[in-house]
Amino acid sequence: MADFGENKRAGPPVAAWKAAPGGTGMSQGAHRGEPVSNGNCNASDTVKKVQKEPSCESPTWECSGSDPATKPIPRRSSLIKDGSRAGRERKKTVSFSSSLSEKKISNAADCIHAMVEGSELKKVRPNSRVYQRYYLLDAGLQALCWEPSKKESDKARIILASIREVRTGRNTETFRTSGVYEQISEDCAFSIIYGEMYESLDLVANSAEVANIWVTGLRYLMQHGKHALDMLASSQDSLRLGWLEQLFCSAADTNRHDDAEEGICLQSAINLIQTVNPGVSSGKVEHRFKELQRVRERMHGLTLDNGSGAKDYSENKAGGRNDCVTKQEFIEVFHHFCTRPEIYFLLVQFSSNKEFLDTKDLMRFLEAEQGVAQVSEEDSLKLIQAHEPSGEGRQQGFLSLDGFNSYLTSAECHLFDREHDAVCQDMSQPLSHYFINSSHNTYLIEDQFRGPSDISGYIRALKMGCRCVEVDVWDGPDEEPVVCTGHSLSPPLAMRSVLEAIGKFAFVASDYPLIVCIENHCSLRQQKVMIQHLVRILGEKLFTDPPNERELYLPSPHDLRHRILLKGKKLGPGLEGGGGEVSEEDEGAEMCQRIKAANSAVAAPGGSERDSVQKSVSMTAVTPCNPPHLPPKRFPLMKELSDLVTLCRSVCFIDFATSSKHQKPWELCSFHEAQAVRLTGESPGDFVNHNKHFLSRVYPSPMRIDSSNMNPQDLWKCGCQIVCMNFQTAGLMMDLNTAWFRQNGNCGYVLRPAIMRQEVSYFSADTRDTVPGVSPQLLHVKVISGQNLPKPKGSGAKGDVVDPYVYVEIHGIPADCTERRTRTVTQNGDNPIFDESFEFQINLPELAMVRFVVLDDDFIGDEFIGQYAIPLECLQPGYRHVPLQSLTGEDLPHAKLFVHVALTNRRGGGKPHKRGLSVRKARKGRDYTALRDLGIRSVDEVFKMAAPLLREATDLRENMQNSVAVFRELCGVSAVANLMQCILALSSRVSGPDGTPLLLFDLRNHYPTLEPQGPLPDVLRRVVSTYEMMVQASRAVMEFSEGIYDRILHIQTSAMEFHEKLQSLAAKEGLKGRKVSRALESFSWNITILKGQADLLKHAKDEVQENMKQVHDAALAGNLTKEGAGVRRVRSQSRRSLDDKPPAGVRGPTA
Repeated sequence: MADFGENKRAGPPVAAWKAAPGGTGMSQGAHRGEPVSNGNCNASDTVKKVQKEPSCESPTWECSGSDPATKPIPRRSSLIKDGSRAGRERKKTVSFSSSLSEKKISNAADCIHAMVEGSELKKVRPNSRVYQRYYLLDAGLQALCWEPSKKESDKARIILASIREVRTGRNTETFRTSGVYEQISEDCAFSIIYGEMYESLDLVANSAEVANIWVTGLRYLMQHGKHALDMLASSQDSLRLGWLEQLFCSAADTNRHDDAEEGICLQSAINLIQTVNPGVSSGKVEHRFKELQRVRERMHGLTLDNGSGAKDYSENKAGGRNDCVTKQEFIEVFHHFCTRPEIYFLLVQFSSNKEFLDTKDLMRFLEAEQGVAQVSEEDSLKLIQAHEPSGEGRQQGFLSLDGFNSYLTSAECHLFDREHDAVCQDMSQPLSHYFINSSHNTYLIEDQFRGPSDISGYIRALKMGCRCVEVDVWDGPDEEPVVCTGHSLSPPLAMRSVLEAIGKFAFVASDYPLIVCIENHCSLRQQKVMIQHLVRILGEKLFTDPPNERELYLPSPHDLRHRILLKGKKLGPGLEGGGGEVSEEDEGAEMCQRIKAANSAVAAPGGSERDSVQKSVSMTAVTPCNPPHLPPKRFPLMKELSDLVTLCRSVCFIDFATSSKHQKPWELCSFHEAQAVRLTGESPGDFVNHNKHFLSRVYPSPMRIDSSNMNPQDLWKCGCQIVCMNFQTAGLMMDLNTAWFRQNGNCGYVLRPAIMRQEVSYFSADTRDTVPGVSPQLLHVKVISGQNLPKPKGSGAKGDVVDPYVYVEIHGIPADCTERRTRTVTQNGDNPIFDESFEFQINLPELAMVRFVVLDDDFIGDEFIGQYAIPLECLQPGYRHVPLQSLTGEDLPHAKLFVHVALTNRRGGGKPHKRGLSVRKARKGRDYTALRDLGIRSVDEVFKMAAPLLREATDLRENMQNSVAVFRELCGVSAVANLMQCILALSSRVSGPDGTPLLLFDLRNHYPTLEPQGPLPDVLRRVVSTYEMMVQASRAVMEFSEGIYDRILHIQTSAMEFHEKLQSLAAKEGLKGRKVSRALESFSWNITILKGQADLLKHAKDEVQENMKQVHDAALAGNLTKEGAGVRRVRSQSRRSLDDKPPAGVRGPTA
């Protein structure tokens, strides 16, 4: 029996429907282990191969692994009934082989052909039992049949004319309440709704490809009914065929010696295919043509053997016929390399089962899936004109499969939101409110101890948007200061050359201020030279204005555009004369000590410098990272050099209490990596509060001699602005840093989350739960397929074979960090189909990042193929392509992932495997955010007034969101769907016997009403009542939210009046020590809750307005309006149009 799970073969979905009496053997690259079998099905190898293909994993229903000690998971016969047909011939089914005769699915005929031959599917019953059955269409395409069955043969069938809807996913009551809900893949499940009572046949295919074949074929038959055969015979794929024939003939005309009837030369055919799919190698295309030609020659030889033309055959072969490609061969090879079945299945989903999208179909796709607002037919036509390759399609306004593929792979469908290519955040906040792209030891281009120094390090970092570079200055020969790492063997650079590079490239990538960290180790004589170079080379770019003593914050990046700030030591006030002494900054001192210790440890015959470096690295791995407590050295500093340092004065950190009392906004602390990590663990809340006012710089441990990088997210979560990275070292940490700073036009500054900037707020960096005042979001990611995945560099063990799989990683606060992986697709790097969906709860979206990593599955060790990291705020919803990058950050040519992305509100209610309407969380079981008691009576009295308001606000918001969720479920769509998709899905199933709709919307009011047009079946009556409940809950939000919002903010304002007096009030109440700290923390918690709940209520109001606009537009698009001619479309304010660029912070819909 074929089971969910166990990936046995790879490759794109293919329909090679043929009898396989002998069958072909399994690929040697297949995974080890056999699926659990409930008996001998006596099926051919080809059929077995299909049944072992599935990507729909189920840990309960499968057994993987080849270890003989691994026992299959026992299954009760009462739970899963064996549908095998022992002793009988197995029906033919869809083959996913990679044989020469394979044909990728690109039209409805392919799907229906597969359905006639049949597939094994699992039937899920309301009692959670699962039955294995063999399903197929009868020869006349009139009924769906299955076997074996206890019913009579004439009852084990569903007449196609009685089918009302084919629903994808686990979106029926049977699926939602099933005990095996979590074991069923969303992408492999589908349901057939049929009969007057809207009964459901709930099925699970062995792979997403098989499910797509059945859904597409059944919908096509529903659409065309008894005319389906005629429609298939007329070949609706004529747009593509006509274009390919025209392409072929034009190539023959270009090469005048070619005759279109005879064919075109092989190289011309290869070039044509590579223009459409540039990622495919010419060798693979040529090999495919050669295979076809060998088949043609054998067939031609058999023909001649039956006649008397052997001489003609040999002459024909000698005449160079092998280098010629016929039209049929060209079309067949084009189908193989340029057809993506997953794109075809998506096209027919929106095209009403046509083989192309017209302008209205494309409008629905753009609005419902891609999050584009207010699309007109003219906009759709412009896209068609830009992407449709066939002249006939452009003339008629049709987008064929190849045109649709062109659109989906264009820059318009990139996962990264183009709005973020330019500066899109508020740049008028204080400097301490931003994360700043920062480099460590910028002059080094390899390791820290012996690696070379080069000016290119500065140039590369500045071109990448770095806004904080490091210059370690030491005395050099000829009275010329040099830049190098002290105590190391790295060669020095002339400081003059470094400053010239900085002056030239400082503002190439960004206009915003550049911080130059000067670590000064020079004598007074060379300090004079240093001052001369700084003033002469950097000139007016240097910011030397003294700080405003009355300001509580630093100036903004906007105010400091095109200015260079020096960070360094500064003389204290009151010193007169030419200078004084300050403590020396020497971040490499520890490295020097460890290297010396390592040198002494290896001081033996044969010991070398390389041994000492390796020894020091190993010592770092096993010894604590805390820096040694070295007594600070003092060194003289010239007043002129001190005066150049203004807004970034370097001071020593003592503790947070001291900083809170004495540190000035223009004073900056540098933290050793180990010290910063320790503070994030011991005092995460204090660290966040410290960084609201002051800049914090964190530099890597000096013992990272190999120039490895720390995880910047560990420091960003505490609000540390300047996290210094070794730009020369590629890898995960640098990927995160580079991707993070792309979100604001790559200008080097990213605004920190609001909860880290507000004067009074509660946020703990080590939280492993929801963040107070922040609404969690659900990120839904479906990894559909990959394209042109290259062989890993340096990999030669498997030749050109690639066995890819994908990791989806979430990086952010500890509560958000997680990862999920797809199955492995064996021996397919060209177009591997994954079709796996994942769901992640994101508790602090503003600090979250998503990273896609593609690896090659290998016995020895999985090898890196490509990756792409992106901030959550930059994700575009819908169907998107992800361009993969190499380990060093360069784009991999033509290598992509195809994904679907959606963001939704977190939905409460029910156990994970019980998500039906009956388990919706009631008000009594609802979790309300509680305020904390401070122990200060006057303040607690104010906060107590807010408690009933917070409960009321939560009820309003969650009643509305739950009602939307219930309506979505009744519409039979997934939790990812928005209301526009709900209404469009509803429009396909409300037709009466005569074809007229049973339900229509009245759009004359702000809240569209859903009105029955006659007697309704029970399921549609439930839809109407649920819609009315949703409108009622939405109306309540609109009517009462503003008043509650104002009252909550009033209480917040009243409470803030106590902020400055909390210490004295606590003393009057007799609070001391730890109790005072708890009272201050509770005050921040309460203020954060009030502000957050007020914001959530405001967002709920915006959500209601967006929902009603989506209902309005979807009713018009689905022809479900009573006054369709006189009603205009409503422009959505939160969804982007094709021509508009929204203001900063406004994103596409989040479903």
